[in-house]
Amino acid sequence: MAKAAKTTKPETLAEEKAEAPKVQRVTKQQIMIDMLSRPEGATIEELVEATGWLSHTCRGAMSGALKKKLGLTITSEKVDQRGRVYRLT
Repeated sequence: MAKAAKTTKPETLAEEKAEAPKVQRVTKQQIMIDMLSRPEGATIEELVEATGWLSHTCRGAMSGALKKKLGLTITSEKVDQRGRVYRLT
């Protein structure tokens, strides 16, 4: 009987991590940034649907994490059909 070829195992955890493909993690904060970066911007309702957060959490994330911590500039305007629309400038 022929022996099956042995596969080499990484000897250390560092080697194992080096061999693993890098997967970019999409966070809810990144989802908000992407939506606010669109030319049409995003409403609170759209952000709530995309993130699964409550409306006060989305507003808090915009004012705290995005504006204060990341230093992004967020503008808002009232659009007749959509209501208040937020955008990154």
